[in-house]
This record gives sequence, C-alpha cells and structure tokens, in this order.
Amino acid sequence: MYAFISGKIAEITPAYAILDNHGVGYFINITLNTFTAIGEQTEVKLFTHLQVLEDAHNLFGFYTAKERDMFEMLIGVSGIGCNTARLILSSLTVNELSTAIVNEDVKTIQAVKGIGSKTAQRLVIDLKDKVKKTEYLEVAAGPVVADNMSKNEALSALVILGFNRNAASKALDKLLKQNPDASVEVLIREALKLL
Repeated sequence: MYAFISGKIAEITPAYAILDNHGVGYFINITLNTFTAIGEQTEVKLFTHLQVLEDAHNLFGFYTAKERDMFEMLIGVSGIGCNTARLILSSLTVNELSTAIVNEDVKTIQAVKGIGSKTAQRLVIDLKDKVKKTEYLEVAAGPVVADNMSKNEALSALVILGFNRNAASKALDKLLKQNPDASVEVLIREALKLL
C-alpha cells in the first residue's frame, strides 16, 4: 500500500521513528541498522512494509529498498513473522545475512535471539536461490554514525523489541563494564547476542 514515506523526524528511538509528513505523524517500526543509517538526519525517506492484522495495521520502515526487500523475503519463510524479521535485520546487516544464507552459515543466523536450528536451516533452504539472484552481497551497510546515548535508550529499545527489562538491564551493565564508551547501537547489538 505504501512504497515509502518521506518526512521530518518528529521522534526516533532504536526501535521506531515517527515521521511528520504534511502534518500526519506515521509511527514506523525500524531496525537497528536503519536507526544507525539515519544518524543525525532531520528528514528521511523510509521504504515501508504494511502489516495488516485483525486488530492493528503496523508499518515497518527501512533505510534502503534492499533492506525492505530482505525483510519481505524473511517474512515469507514459515515461522518468521514481522517482529522476528526485524530482530534478524537488527542483529545482522543485509550483507551479513545474505552472505550467511548463500554460504549456508546456519550458526551466524542462529546467533540471533529466538532463531533455532530448524528455523535457521529453513531460512537457508528457502532463501538461498533467491538471494543468489540479487545484488545483496554487494550492499554496503550504510553510513554509521556514532552516538553517545545512554543505557536507558538501549534498554528502552530492547524492551520494545520484547525482552525482559531486568535481563536486558543486566546484559547492558555487563557490556558497559567492558566498554564504557559503547554507542547505543553497539550496546543493543551486543545485548542481542547475550539475551
């Protein structure tokens, strides 16, 4: 229904962005990689996917069309819903995921929270040929902007992604002891591996 939405960023967190498009605020779920790519921009164009449920319509937005296309491939795999696909694309870039699929690197895919052996194998089997036909393996990850954001923002994003607040807080504390200057993106990415 919506191919993309452009607008001013009214609010942004590592889990969602609210875009003001001619006075209408669109709540758009985003991946960590999209959050990183947006960086300090005040206006942005996000490529979107609309999920229609009985009780809700959810928008998912991506910095590149290729990330959106990969998201749509992922949700076409049995057992992978929109939130799981978003989690996968928050843990791995399109390039990393494509490489893992083509090389049948099930361990890399399984490193994503909530992805078991069977789901990872199914993902490889279902998507290997499709990914080989695309240009995803040459995709750059996009501009990375380092931000000095607090533990609270990382914690908020992890809770929005469905993780237990206490467990996420402990994981972040552990990571901050190892690397006190870690950006919010690094904290979330590393926490996803621990949780």
